[in-house]
Amino acid sequence: MKKILVVCGNGLGSSFIVEMNVKKILVELGVEAQVSHTDLTTSKTEQADIYLGSADIVNQLNDGTRTVVALQNILNQAEIKGALQKYFVEA
Repeated sequence: MKKILVVCGNGLGSSFIVEMNVKKILVELGVEAQVSHTDLTTSKTEQADIYLGSADIVNQLNDGTRTVVALQNILNQAEIKGALQKYFVEA
C-alpha cells in the first residue's frame, strides 16, 4: 500500500485539512493508500511514496529521490485530485 505524507510548515491545521481531502479523493478514485500529515522538519526523516503539500514548503524535500507533489493551492480539491490521478490512475 502506498503512503502519502501531507506536509505543511507546522503540521497542524492546514495539513490535516489536506489529509482529509486526500482521503476523500482517494475513495472517489477507488484507491487505497495510507495518508498522514506532519510538519516539514519531521517529514525529512519520514519515508513515504508521495510527499504532498504547498509548493513553497514541499519543494524543500525534493532531493532527487522523493516523489514530491507541489500544489499551488492546497485547498483546491480539483488540483489535489488531478495530482493524485497522475500517480494512481495513469500509472
